[in-house]
Amino acid sequence: MFYERPEPRSGIHRMVFVLFRQLGRETVFAPDMRHNFNCKNFARQYHLDTVAATHFTCQREAGSGGRRFRSESS
Repeated sequence: MFYERPEPRSGIHRMVFVLFRQLGRETVFAPDMRHNFNCKNFARQYHLDTVAATHFTCQREAGSGGRRFRSESS
């Protein structure tokens, strides 16, 4: 599976990497959607055993758009 770099549009996002051990010789297909992806269901569907996992958080770089706050003057 190809690595897709994170490109959050707003807010803070958690990126998770999970390493599975394949228990059979069945072909494993990439999920159709990453939104609300469920690792437990994916592992069950393809008979995978979870070996390790890690995560990091990221957010959009400053000055690249996103939410704007208006300052109030007295």
